[in-house]
Amino acid sequence: MAAKDDWQHPFVNIFKHFRLLEWQKASKEGDVTLYKDKTLNSTAIRIRGAVPDNSCIRIPKNTHQSLGLTGRYFYVLFKPNPAKPFLIVLDVTAEHDTKDGRVIRISISNMFKEFKFTSTSLLFPFQCGSEFDWITETAKFPQQRYRPPEAPKVLWTCLTMDLQRTLATYLNHLSYCHLKSVKLCAYMSVKNAFTSDLLLNPEVSYRDAKLMGLPPSDGAGPMPREMMFPVPKGSTWQNCYNHIRFPLEGDLNCGIIRKGPSKMETPSLMEDERQSQNPELVIIPQLHEVVTTVRNEPRPEQESTPSSRHSTPPPIVTKEDEFSQLEEEVKSKKKKNVIAVNGLYLSVLSCQVAESPKENQKLLPDPILRLKRIIGFGGATAKCALWTMSGDSVVYPCHAIVVSMKIDSNEQRFFIGHTDKVSALAFNGNTTLLASAQSGHYCVVRIWNYLKGNCMAMLRMQSHSVTSLSFSYSGSILCGAGKDSRGKTVVVVWNTANVANGGEVSIFAKTKMDVDIQNMKIANFDETRLVSCGHDSIRLWRVRKGTLRSCPVNLGEYGPLDFTDVAFEEGESPQQHLDDRLLFASCRSGHIFEIDYARVVIRNVRWLFPVQQQEKWPLNKAPGIAINSLSVCSTFCATGSEDGFLRLWPLDFSAVVLEAEHEGPVSLVSVSSDSTRVLTATFTANLGFLDVSSRGYNTLMRSHTGAVLGFSVDAIRQHLTTASADGSVRIWSMDSLQQMFDFVSEDKPCSVAFHPSEQIFSCGFSSGVVRVFDISCGKLLAEHDHHRGEVVGLAFSPDGDCMYSADSEGSLALYNSCDNDSPVIRVVCGVVAQGSGRAPDALTVSCDSRCLAFVGPSEYTITIADALSLEESLRLDVSILDSESTFLDSAMKVCFSSASPEHLLVATSANKILWVNTKTGSLLRQVSKVHKHWCSSLAVSNDRRYLVTAGHNTIKVWDYNMYLNMNSQTFIGHSQPINQVSFTPGQQGVVSVGDAIFLWDFLAHTADFPHTFRLSPGFPSASAADEMPRDRAPLPASPPPPLDASVTDSTEVELDDDLSDGLSTPLVVTATDSEPSSHFDPATTPFLKITELANSFRLSCKLPSHDFTGKKAVHPDCYRHFIPRFKTSTRDEMAVTPHPGKAGMTLKSVIGYNGNGRGNLVWSPDQGVFAYSCGGVVVVENVNSGHQRHLQGHGEEISCLAISNDAQILASAASKSASESLIRIWALQSGACLNTVSYHRGAVQSLTFSKDDRFFLSVGDFSDPSVAVWCGATFRMLSSEGVLGPIHDAALSPSATCQLACVGSQGVYFGLFTDSGQDGDLRLQRARAPVEVGDVELTSLSYHSDTLLFTATNRGHICAWDIKTQSCFMTWEADEGEIGVLLCRANSLLTGSNTHWLRLWEVEAVPRRMKLLAKKKECLTSAVLKQEIMLDGTAVSATFDNTMDMGIVGTTMGTLWYVDWSDNSSIRLVSGHNDKVNDLAFQADESHFATCSQDGSLRVWTSPTNELVVQFQVLNQSCTCVCWSSSPGVQRVRVAAGYSDGTVRVFHLASAEMERKLHPHRVAVTAIQYSANGDVILSGGKNGLIAVSRALDGSTIRVFRDHKGASIATIQCVREQCKDFGLVGNELWLAASVDRRVSVWAADWFKCKCALLDWLTLPAPPYCQDDSPPPSLAAFCPTDPGLLIYTGYGIEKELIFYSLYKKTIIKKIALPHWVTCFSLSSKSQLIALGSKERVLKLIDWTSGKFQDFLEHSDSLQTCRFSPSGTLLFSVAHNEILLWEVNGF
Repeated sequence: MAAKDDWQHPFVNIFKHFRLLEWQKASKEGDVTLYKDKTLNSTAIRIRGAVPDNSCIRIPKNTHQSLGLTGRYFYVLFKPNPAKPFLIVLDVTAEHDTKDGRVIRISISNMFKEFKFTSTSLLFPFQCGSEFDWITETAKFPQQRYRPPEAPKVLWTCLTMDLQRTLATYLNHLSYCHLKSVKLCAYMSVKNAFTSDLLLNPEVSYRDAKLMGLPPSDGAGPMPREMMFPVPKGSTWQNCYNHIRFPLEGDLNCGIIRKGPSKMETPSLMEDERQSQNPELVIIPQLHEVVTTVRNEPRPEQESTPSSRHSTPPPIVTKEDEFSQLEEEVKSKKKKNVIAVNGLYLSVLSCQVAESPKENQKLLPDPILRLKRIIGFGGATAKCALWTMSGDSVVYPCHAIVVSMKIDSNEQRFFIGHTDKVSALAFNGNTTLLASAQSGHYCVVRIWNYLKGNCMAMLRMQSHSVTSLSFSYSGSILCGAGKDSRGKTVVVVWNTANVANGGEVSIFAKTKMDVDIQNMKIANFDETRLVSCGHDSIRLWRVRKGTLRSCPVNLGEYGPLDFTDVAFEEGESPQQHLDDRLLFASCRSGHIFEIDYARVVIRNVRWLFPVQQQEKWPLNKAPGIAINSLSVCSTFCATGSEDGFLRLWPLDFSAVVLEAEHEGPVSLVSVSSDSTRVLTATFTANLGFLDVSSRGYNTLMRSHTGAVLGFSVDAIRQHLTTASADGSVRIWSMDSLQQMFDFVSEDKPCSVAFHPSEQIFSCGFSSGVVRVFDISCGKLLAEHDHHRGEVVGLAFSPDGDCMYSADSEGSLALYNSCDNDSPVIRVVCGVVAQGSGRAPDALTVSCDSRCLAFVGPSEYTITIADALSLEESLRLDVSILDSESTFLDSAMKVCFSSASPEHLLVATSANKILWVNTKTGSLLRQVSKVHKHWCSSLAVSNDRRYLVTAGHNTIKVWDYNMYLNMNSQTFIGHSQPINQVSFTPGQQGVVSVGDAIFLWDFLAHTADFPHTFRLSPGFPSASAADEMPRDRAPLPASPPPPLDASVTDSTEVELDDDLSDGLSTPLVVTATDSEPSSHFDPATTPFLKITELANSFRLSCKLPSHDFTGKKAVHPDCYRHFIPRFKTSTRDEMAVTPHPGKAGMTLKSVIGYNGNGRGNLVWSPDQGVFAYSCGGVVVVENVNSGHQRHLQGHGEEISCLAISNDAQILASAASKSASESLIRIWALQSGACLNTVSYHRGAVQSLTFSKDDRFFLSVGDFSDPSVAVWCGATFRMLSSEGVLGPIHDAALSPSATCQLACVGSQGVYFGLFTDSGQDGDLRLQRARAPVEVGDVELTSLSYHSDTLLFTATNRGHICAWDIKTQSCFMTWEADEGEIGVLLCRANSLLTGSNTHWLRLWEVEAVPRRMKLLAKKKECLTSAVLKQEIMLDGTAVSATFDNTMDMGIVGTTMGTLWYVDWSDNSSIRLVSGHNDKVNDLAFQADESHFATCSQDGSLRVWTSPTNELVVQFQVLNQSCTCVCWSSSPGVQRVRVAAGYSDGTVRVFHLASAEMERKLHPHRVAVTAIQYSANGDVILSGGKNGLIAVSRALDGSTIRVFRDHKGASIATIQCVREQCKDFGLVGNELWLAASVDRRVSVWAADWFKCKCALLDWLTLPAPPYCQDDSPPPSLAAFCPTDPGLLIYTGYGIEKELIFYSLYKKTIIKKIALPHWVTCFSLSSKSQLIALGSKERVLKLIDWTSGKFQDFLEHSDSLQTCRFSPSGTLLFSVAHNEILLWEVNGF
């Protein structure tokens, strides 16, 4: 130290030396005041201000002066505020080797989100309170448990900053010279600041330092007295203040200044981790005390038991010095002391019990758990998900696990081996190699064999985080980019060419630089070329001779911008040069850059999301919507943006082709290899994909964005509810992993509990509120706010009568859960231990619902209370149980044994589990060293044989009785502490939650345990809720132990009254263990043993009429099989239909085709006529003219059609009742019904005529699988035959009339029919599907000749059969999905499937191959694909001409396509909705009409041709209502539609584009209407609010709340001068809500005037039906707007006529049904009414005459007269019928 600087030793008090309070050498700005701080008991300075730079202290006063303080350490004593910003600025002088001094500015603030640096500045984020990085701390101490951090607490803080190390670490080893200036900015309080060359510890006082002899130079010396914080008596320095040292060695905090774990605690914790912790078991009997000894065995770092039945798992990186050893273990594939369970690490802890009856036994089966599913996505990043090459699976990270999920079945595979959160993934071109990288201090990259799931290599990357990975197409090059500990970018390129063969992985090239890289990709055309993007940077890279060279793209005027993603142009021509291609880059300003790769210049910049198009913005300041990701294929580009939209663009970005809106910002988009699907991920942790062809969106995974705090399982319905730190409570299906409900609150949920039998769950929140929800109706039942603290425990009693809750302040509440509002019975304060550490399961209830247990009143005691009164029954002190312990043991968790209420398990802070007798309070057993840290959750299985515990991030399954030599198995997989673990109620699985939701299969055999059952008729045994079956029960890996036949416990079973009538003595059915037998099958269901009491007779003689073994028919898993659409309506058979020729209206047209039918399309090419069905109507249409004829007679949905070969007879089939179907025979020319026949009990699956029309064949569905043969002339049934399984299709031989074939679940049936005149004989012989196609269902068939038959399967195979030998001689895979349509003509074979592909095959070689094989000669010929066409949906029907040149195909989308193979074209013949039609509206001039549907589509049609003009589709929303503007002229016509998300979209018909999007409602829009003059749009919402929006600009000018609380059903506007009513206005409008209230208004929208004219409230009794009440409908009379017609639910079914002039009801018309829709004709006094009974009623309201029409097959929801009154539309579900109105 220089002599001139001696005055600065040992320290310099900056405030005192520069006389701060005199403000001569220092300056202040803004609100800087002195105050007396109560904590410090001294004066401090408070700096306040909204803008930090405006309120500050500067030292020195003049900026050109320097402090010249050379002390290495800078200390500042200040008090930050986490809710308000503060800033500390230090200017220091630094020197380099060249001795050129420069000023470095160091800024510290809580406003910074991440560490940033330049050559002259360092920006360090500051985190207040006790927050610290979980990723860093977990990597630093991998075995140490940290509890979740609490909310930051404002404390005085001593910040010690090592200026010398800061410069050396972050600025390339600059040498610190001196401190130049200090600036302290608002908002903060500051006491002092000083510099020193000594490292001092503020936590040590002078007295303690003197007693311990601590020197002041080793970092343990005390602070100067004037700098010390006072410590109150009875407290410690650590509890009152914070001490932060920065930077730490190695910079584990990534440049973030925050408080980490105390330095004093770290050595002891690390030492504790090095100790071997074998569990110790102590059994304490009631009378004698026996203490067992522990076998102390040396144990490796990973406790485990060797097993040859499992594959070697990838090792865990736990310490830096172990990396090389673990790498060698991967290379040599050693199998030492580790067991892998589905890739999970498993270790078995051993314990030995003295005098144990069973020696050398371990817990079986081994393993006992198997990871089945994970609900979760992301963790370290939400920008990482990949397609496989086949497109059937996606790969994504879930915290520390990589998951591969099949998109069709949601089946998951797991890649486990990472010890920290996965931050990057990459596939090679054919997706055989998968690379994954984890974040944190120990950054590791793993390379996996994707198909086998094993880790082939593990690479160490010298960086703190990996942001990007990229594989070359061949997989020989892997590139990774990330940040090192100093914040510099690291890029590494590895040579992975030999990794698949077990070879070494070497580093090709490596570089470090200051350029930011967010994404980096290897070019698909050259493995040595790469491209990267980041902040203000797009760089092109090249690997050459072991070096990485890069060239930046000159951004010029466009910089600086934040670039988010890059992608290469796909596809290339033979003439295209290697470098002649485009590079696309996206940025946060909303621009897409097109870069010429060869010339490294910007070719084009496109602004996709301009917010304000009127102004000219600079590019780098443009207010666009950030584009987070993009993906390019050969035909389009997909972008994901911050506004939550996935958009598909053509490559010229001229317009949006398709868009899908998400709940949150889109973080990732990825186009599949075949360009048919686009994978999307969001920052809200959702994952899904868009099917481009069908425009359907599928959600693959929804997950919490925060830690999962607790869960509960509904065993009856297999639902799982979870509470998360993200503020949401979600309900999941445990079968499909799909989220069913989501409850979001600003208050954080803490604990949840399902009701044991009802669809009700309760949730406790951090504010102390307890809410009870009903899932069935989605409403809040009750809300209680009597708790003052966080709800830490919530539980229902097993009988469902009571509910309990406890809070962190110590109060306990009892509720009556039998009532819907769950009233509070009693609240007791101060009985539960305070604190939130025992959440979410601080309460436990015994299995008999009699006892409640919890920790309290103190942490050292356990209280057992009466469950009905909360009166204390027993109190135990756990701190005195271990007399040899040197500290007091406290209770952490309690849990009742599931089967015995006398056993209570207690987990303690000393890492023990205690078994306590709840009657006597005696200690029965204890186990020590259960986990390496205290047990966070525990649960007992239903059969009381197993115990599951959670500690930190591990799960252990124990033998409950601890009788074995190895009592437990350990499983890991969570990357964060586990908050709760439990068995599922049926003991079929285990659920654990923490970072994500883990569902495990429990593989142990469940012991038969006594339960109370209640028998019911029709069931073999009604089991309890926890005995629900599941789809696939896992079998144990080892055989179950033999069952004990001497069980004496039994439980009485109550019988139903109808079963016990006439029994003189009560019967007792006892559930006991069955006798062991040699043919025991562990998968079989345990049976009930019947025990007869004295004087009783056998049970079987009293139950002769009950079928206990009957099974209900199950619909096959095959789309080809017809299933009627579910309906709740029934047809009114008493309806009065008009006489022929006297109908008031006639059916003119049917719009749409029933895509739910199967084979419901026929065509006669010679006659030019084709027929199809829509609902219950058969439409016969002329192909050339489009003229329709209608065959009416069916009352239900038609399933199939058949036409005779001479095109004279048509057959149609539909259900007649629930147990009978009806087949109608029609004369096609006249349209008359010739005959009706009925045989099949269920629906008819197939109809067909023989080639000569002599016979007619019908097939029943799965409920009645039978084949019937009818006479083609008289339609008398000749013969029938039933089969075992469902039949999907049938056909008669084209040449041999007596031959037929049918296919189904059991294979193919070859039939032979013998006709004997009056009757016949039908015989069927079955042949199974060939072995090479696997376990399939044969779905369809078609004859080639009388010797060759083609069949299709539900897995896309075509099988060719030799009819003579009834054997399959050839198969090929024709499709990836199920083939439901198969048609053969000559040598052409047509296939249609659920993949939407229609394919034409050349099968000329197939008969030749059959003949050669019959002669035992080899033949290699096969079918050849000639042509294929993609349709809009799944093909369900098809008919073609004899040459297969042209034909008609029907799809599930309700479309009929005309297909011409000669030019490979398809033309839409018939269009229709495939989902429910919600509304319909006519244009004023009747030239067009519009329909809107539940699937989000809005369609505009022309009239009178009824052709589809344009369709507007909104994904994931329902279009609920529609209306037309009143503006004349095509160019001014607009269509407005309301949607379920509360938006209103306005479409311009001339340009076929959406013109404007409004969002006037927060709930679904239920009614919409343009005003009479078209100036405004009135829209009504589900919540009863009516919004008035200006049509010109979409602004909402007024909101009416008069109907609030009831959904708006009707809005109507008419032009009428209102002066007659005494009001100003030029139009009237009304609104009707479902609560039977109608308001009438007079308005002049141009003058912004609107006044209430009248208000009607109609009385009605309570509605007691299960469905919703009829809607309230109102309309103005077209000829007299002063007359209002109303109908709705009320005292009577009636039409009400109300006069606005007289203010009274002037007329009523009684009705037979409740009305669901109605419309008034402007032409005559006619009213059309629709009802749920499927009746369309036409009424003359002047005379009362009416007629009924029964053409619909479902309840009517809409009917509309045209403006002229000559036409009427009626709608039932998706059936649209157009009527021509003639009048009476």
